[in-house]
Amino acid sequence: MKHLSLSCRGAVVVCALFVASNAIAAENLNVLPPVPPPAKGEDAPVGMLRAYLTAASFAALDKRKAEYEKVKTPEQVAAWQQERREFFLRQLGGFPARVPLNARIVAAMDGGDYRVEKIIYESQPKHHVTGLLYLPKTPPPYPGVIVPCGHSANGKGADTYQRASILLAKNGLAAFCYDPIGQGERAQVLKSDGKAALGSTTEHTLVGIGSILVGRNVATYRIWDGMRAIDYLQSRPDIDPQRIGCTGNSGGGTLTSYLMALDDRIAVAAPSCYLTSFRRLLEWAGPQDGEQNIFGQVAFGMEHADYVILRAPKPTLMCVATRDFFDINGAWDAFREAKRMYGRLDFANQVDIVETDMPHGFSTQLRVGAVRWMRRWLLRIDDNITEPDFPIRKDDEIQCSPQGQVMLMPGERSVFDLNVEMEKSLAATRRELWAKTSKDELLAKVRGIAGVQPLAKLPPLKHRAVGSVEREGYRIDKLVLEPESGIVLPALAFVPPKTSGNAYLYLHGQGKQADAAPGGSIERLVAQGHLVLAVDLRGLGETEEKGKKWYRGAFGPVSGDFYRAYLLGRSLVGMWTEDALVCARFLAGYEANGKQRKVHLVGIGTAGIPALHAAALEPVMFASLTLRQTLASWASVVGNKEASDQLIATVHGALRVYDLPDLVASLDSVKVRVE
Repeated sequence: MKHLSLSCRGAVVVCALFVASNAIAAENLNVLPPVPPPAKGEDAPVGMLRAYLTAASFAALDKRKAEYEKVKTPEQVAAWQQERREFFLRQLGGFPARVPLNARIVAAMDGGDYRVEKIIYESQPKHHVTGLLYLPKTPPPYPGVIVPCGHSANGKGADTYQRASILLAKNGLAAFCYDPIGQGERAQVLKSDGKAALGSTTEHTLVGIGSILVGRNVATYRIWDGMRAIDYLQSRPDIDPQRIGCTGNSGGGTLTSYLMALDDRIAVAAPSCYLTSFRRLLEWAGPQDGEQNIFGQVAFGMEHADYVILRAPKPTLMCVATRDFFDINGAWDAFREAKRMYGRLDFANQVDIVETDMPHGFSTQLRVGAVRWMRRWLLRIDDNITEPDFPIRKDDEIQCSPQGQVMLMPGERSVFDLNVEMEKSLAATRRELWAKTSKDELLAKVRGIAGVQPLAKLPPLKHRAVGSVEREGYRIDKLVLEPESGIVLPALAFVPPKTSGNAYLYLHGQGKQADAAPGGSIERLVAQGHLVLAVDLRGLGETEEKGKKWYRGAFGPVSGDFYRAYLLGRSLVGMWTEDALVCARFLAGYEANGKQRKVHLVGIGTAGIPALHAAALEPVMFASLTLRQTLASWASVVGNKEASDQLIATVHGALRVYDLPDLVASLDSVKVRVE
């Protein structure tokens, strides 16, 4: 017998590998039809979760609209305001203590017909805010206007915020423009060279991860900085404490809206390029960054218009742009709602709107409109002012902190640090709670916070087979599972010729196909005679919107949908947990000839967190739980400045009651393996 030469043997190997790779490539494990959208009656994976959450949001908004129409009298308006203000404050998780500001003027500059003071104050101990106070040269006292910045990298140094502040000062009003966290001199994450490591919107949302877990919001810290800015103005003898205004654009428009709704000291407000309607926002631009989403506000019925309504009848001007991505039609809807409420209080003249045919931005017409509005109500002067051209200062000229970043100051505390401190306090509370409370009561609290219904209340999922794939020694059934209307879960059932009586529910954060290749983890289970059901949880795998990355995918594959759920007071973890539970119940009886199998649960990556919740909340369903590459504790995320893909697996306020190790410890009847 002749032996093959080395080159011939290599050719055979290459040929064999080519055939094998072609066979794998030809093996299509997709369950749902591909995009573009399939024919009528078929399942469309792309946009499924977004459409489901949007429909739920529209239903909630319709309910709010019906309730709004019932508000007719001043007494009913007052009740509407009180309910929403109390809700808003509750969702923010409480403000810190009012401690001394330790404010100081670090330098001053002359602008000709106005002057500027560089200010540093502490909104919380060792948590500094940098700002510029623009002052008229006319005799004091002056009305004081705070100017929260929008999402500019250089914060108070941005051209439009300098121009707005100078215009206010030139027209007899003091303007205090301060840096928000993540901008200007207040970057919370620095590179080794002392420069900001992240963009402002990314940093806000990253800070938001820990804030959510401790039951707060990035907005909690942003609002508090603004309230302390008012404290500072009112502490000065040259500012009239009764004449306080607020105006800001974009993200500053968001903060103006929040502050004017919650702080009664703001006598006059002019939010710019933010207010629209949630209906138009959700179907047009989608949820924005961390502080612009308040937990459960859509479900509760707190619309953009309510930020204006909450302060009625105090003078409020909506500044809007025709070509803004904050939709102009939604802005006019919000204005009309607010105008009607002001009218019911007999103060319809105290709310107005100015529109400029421009894209998003604090453009000249909006700046002039805001300043004229402030003059009308704070100075009792109503004239047609204009904005001349004037020089703008460079960033290094307006630096307030010694090295240009507050985080380089000795002992400075970031928002990450503040959240970590709060978590440490909550950890002590959790330990006491779990030591003194019954397991049933504790798990009921977990269920309520995560938003997981008891399995007995979840309807049986509908299912149908859409094909199969034959592999050597077993087959793969392609299944479409429908846990509720509007949601489909693509699944693969790996069926050995003879089953062991055990079944594995296999949940992977990267989708059902991540470990489905020949020779992979799933096949090794099948080789032992186990039936395996691998499922794409809603929004993952085939149902992930791969072409629609919210903030470039830095916070997880469905982070935009996370915030849609967040606005509804729901968590993806809760919805995924319910998916896992109904799939486990289905698997227990799948091709079991009337018998119920033992179900073993495997959760990998992000999917490990809902798997853990499922096992903890319905332990009788599971014989074992295996967690791989899964976050060990939420507490470890709170201070993490480099966390990736963690937003989607958070639960609002969870750390006020439980952390993931608490769930593991509760599983005394389920075998747990952590890999």
